Amino acid sequence: MTSREWAELSGPALASTLTEDSIIVLPTGAIEHHGPHLPLKTDLLTADLVGHLVVDAAVAAGLDVWILPPLAFTKSNEHHWAPGTVWLGWETLMRTVMDIGRSVANTPAKTLVFYNGHGGNIALLQVALRELHVEFGLRTFLMGAPMPAGDGVNGPDELGFGIHGGHSETSVIMHLRPDLVDLSLASRAVPDHLADFELVKFNGGAVSFGWQSNDFGPSGVIGDPTGASAAAGAVFVENAVTHGVAALTEISRFNR
Repeated sequence: MTSREWAELSGPALASTLTEDSIIVLPTGAIEHHGPHLPLKTDLLTADLVGHLVVDAAVAAGLDVWILPPLAFTKSNEHHWAPGTVWLGWETLMRTVMDIGRSVANTPAKTLVFYNGHGGNIALLQVALRELHVEFGLRTFLMGAPMPAGDGVNGPDELGFGIHGGHSETSVIMHLRPDLVDLSLASRAVPDHLADFELVKFNGGAVSFGWQSNDFGPSGVIGDPTGASAAAGAVFVENAVTHGVAALTEISRFNR
């Protein structure tokens, strides 16, 4: 398969190869604390490696998709308390993605997709979608790898709180880079006292709330990684690729 790396083309080759139908994917990760058992680059690995698998599969399915180098440093101040976290303020990140969008708009391509691996980026990137569309006329989208919490059947029961360093995330890194995971250091860190709340929730609740990761325990983990496995990670990644190709297929034919 011919490389779909934006940065591996020459300028003239890129200008003559891309068209208005080309889809440009920008992986957005993070360098941040993920407890003692996972590397700081967990979200970057997910966005970049799974993003590449999605792009390759989409190209094999006949889509015109290209991938940019990933953004490593993003909005991670919910983990600012932990050594090793490297984060940008929201103003800096917003300016960065706007400048990247400006650069994409200077090519024949008019579609920019953020492939996001870090939950702390979501709200900002949702704002950026509209700003990039208004400012540069780009078709803009946000997607990422689904990371469901363990439900007691597919992994330990995380009570819907497996959002950071838990079962799915740990399993994915065990599949992608097992050399970077030390499961002997993993421990359950689920905020059980919040399980009875019906409206105030992390994901999908009617009421959102501000938080940082050590609000729920000193490890900074929110979830239960103890039952994670590379086999489970392989399933998560396979599902992410299937989901990603379906999403890019819809994006390719989406018209306002």
